[in-house]
Amino acid sequence: MNVVHHRYATVQGQRIFYREAGPPDAPALVLLHGFPTSSFMFRELIPRLADRYHVVAPDHLGFGLSDAPAADRFDYTFDALTALTRGLLGHLGLTRYALYVQDYGAPVGWRLALADPDAVTAIVTQSGNAYDSGFVEGFWKTVWDYQREQTPETEAAIRGALTLDLIKWQYVTGVADESVVSPDTWHHDHALVSRPGNDLVQLALFRDYATNSPLYPRVHTYFREHRPPLLAVWGRNDPIFGPAGAEAFLADLPDARIHLLDGGHFLLESHGEEAAGLIRSFLDEVDPKP
Repeated sequence: MNVVHHRYATVQGQRIFYREAGPPDAPALVLLHGFPTSSFMFRELIPRLADRYHVVAPDHLGFGLSDAPAADRFDYTFDALTALTRGLLGHLGLTRYALYVQDYGAPVGWRLALADPDAVTAIVTQSGNAYDSGFVEGFWKTVWDYQREQTPETEAAIRGALTLDLIKWQYVTGVADESVVSPDTWHHDHALVSRPGNDLVQLALFRDYATNSPLYPRVHTYFREHRPPLLAVWGRNDPIFGPAGAEAFLADLPDARIHLLDGGHFLLESHGEEAAGLIRSFLDEVDPKP
């Protein structure tokens, strides 16, 4: 088993936690997590890939073990999360890397690619949308209502996403056998988003998520002009980003590989070994090893 290191770096005055494994001179793979989790979601994937790749998985500010300054002391936006991620990659000397994006990791990854297209060697997206297709209205209507108007009613509804029950729902919905998903996952995430003041951090990011869809046309242009190799490995039963979100990549990247597995939003919890195999094969083809 490959050794995983658990490290911190100070970036723009903020202490950022990250997991790192694999040979420093190997091709780099940056794993960007979603809501409401952290690099914890990659705890089993990292050692599966680190024999051949230099894997780095940071916790976004406000998540996991990274700093979580109060929302009135830091302007939580996806632009700001991207700037911190880019700063961490610079601190680590990573100038070329493949991206794995999931959920919130996708808008961070797209901003990285737009800022430095030549840095990105390949993209793996797992429930990481770049198109308006695939947003499941049953989940997103609550978010959209809150973005349009912040009232006691819309705020109370969106706060439901921070409860233990709805965090568990994200993990087990769409999974054929719920017993394969460890309860550690939703209890871990719930404990961290329940820290004093973190609710306001999450509300700020729910509001700022509205900035992502207007960015999509620029992302599509990036896809067409730079043709990054792309693998979409997706839970067919994802109740948040449906399979149409995966298939949409073919519009601008007709050579994209699309794999729909019989899982949900956090596919690595139920199909980690299968997903890792697809990722390894894809990355080995993109950047063959001797």
